[in-house]
Amino acid sequence: MTTHIHKTAIIDEPVSIGENTRIWHFCHLMKGCTIGRDCTLGQNVYVGGQVTVGKGVKIQNNVSLYDGVHIEDNVFIGPSAVFTNVTNPRAHRNQRDSFIQTTVKQGATIGANATIVCGVTIGAYAFVGAGAVVTKDVPDHALMLGVPAIHQGWVCDCGERIDPSVSCNVCGWTR
Repeated sequence: MTTHIHKTAIIDEPVSIGENTRIWHFCHLMKGCTIGRDCTLGQNVYVGGQVTVGKGVKIQNNVSLYDGVHIEDNVFIGPSAVFTNVTNPRAHRNQRDSFIQTTVKQGATIGANATIVCGVTIGAYAFVGAGAVVTKDVPDHALMLGVPAIHQGWVCDCGERIDPSVSCNVCGWTR
């Protein structure tokens, strides 16, 4: 398989796009961004120039990754999820020098229409539910739901909700 970039995508060179990555309709990759191998960027995805995306990442339609966002390997980002990069934006202030880094660690899932406020770290294999608003760091394997998102349980590597005192019946993960 080879890298596929749809003819309507806009790629502002230079960028780094890994092998076997698929970039679909109306995506816009800004100069300087890095996309790993085996990724999928759905329709209308925007990637800022100071963004890094690891390997095996799936970014669904209508997601914008603004400067300061770092996505590790095998992350799933659901449709219309939102990332911010400034805590107190104002139209009349240039804040390009004050972007705050947000990190999504290996294997995490971010549900559809979730909002990730800048400056947080989403832990490895954590699961942020659809529509949740994350305002603080998320532990590894945590299930986060609500507005604001609160810790509602634990999920294993395969994404199943589990009791942390037992192993997952699907993949065998234990806390």
